[in-house]
Amino acid sequence: MSNPPTEFYSEERWQNWIDRIKDEDIDPEDEDSARLLLNLQDDTAIAIAKIVAAYDDGDLEQEAALEEINDVREIVLDEVDIEDEEKLILVDGVQTSLVCVFFAAEEYVAGGPAEDGSVGDYLGAAADAEAEEDLDAALGYAAQAGTLIIDGEELDMGVAEDLEYGLVTEWINGLDSLQSAMSDPEVVEEDDED
Repeated sequence: MSNPPTEFYSEERWQNWIDRIKDEDIDPEDEDSARLLLNLQDDTAIAIAKIVAAYDDGDLEQEAALEEINDVREIVLDEVDIEDEEKLILVDGVQTSLVCVFFAAEEYVAGGPAEDGSVGDYLGAAADAEAEEDLDAALGYAAQAGTLIIDGEELDMGVAEDLEYGLVTEWINGLDSLQSAMSDPEVVEEDDED
């Protein structure tokens, strides 16, 4: 058994991203700003992908993997110290997108990939549940879709285009980052644009 990395993600890493967002003029319509927010999201998804991969490879026991996922979740979903209201809303959007990534990874580690249905089936069910304001069920279905993505199924982003904007579309956004991370878990360099 090879030694897994001791740390998949750190508070300092998250804070570095937040500091960059604080320091820069953020305009979600601007490509660089949008990329910065996406990198923040992808970076977290990559950490989760690495934990799941380490679990799949037998480098992490189930309990340790769940603890690692929870550690990343606590860092990322903690309240962010940004005074700028607009930036706070944008970071909140990233956090919302990632909620489903954490749940999907936990579901996957705890019980493996969902058995009945495709990614699209589960996301459709999630959208239906959201329409009925059953957000717990919606998150559950979206997380099931996520377990299939971790298992190698494709997420068709066309699914999101047919949905009304809401939590499920935010979660699909996070699952898209997870899918990219699973196929290419390379670290997003914090200063790749400088």
